[in-house]
Amino acid sequence: QVQLVESGGGLVQAGGSLRLSCAASGRIFSINAMGWYRQAPGKQRELVATITSGGFTNYADSVKGRFTISTDNAKDTVYLQMNSLKPEDTAVYYCNADVRSHPYTRGAFYWGQGTQVTVSS
Repeated sequence: QVQLVESGGGLVQAGGSLRLSCAASGRIFSINAMGWYRQAPGKQRELVATITSGGFTNYADSVKGRFTISTDNAKDTVYLQMNSLKPEDTAVYYCNADVRSHPYTRGAFYWGQGTQVTVSS
């Protein structure tokens, strides 16, 4: 099994910054990709940003230019630097990872427990 543990959420004023971290642990052979998703009250979970093992990144249009996703492969950790935060960024942020637990198996998706980000106006 694989566990994802997020940290770094909190309350911040509009225009402020936060940095989220997500560390993967457990039965990990390799990680194909990691990402961040968010879910606001009454809304569906949506993609925020993803990064592949090759370093390719993808961002939601709503966060481009404000958020940056990065990884520390040695630590199996993904980060989300969030700048110029807006009230509409308020949501529970979930970490996601596509992990291969064995060299001869395909990846499986795992989710963290979520961390709350609240941006006040």
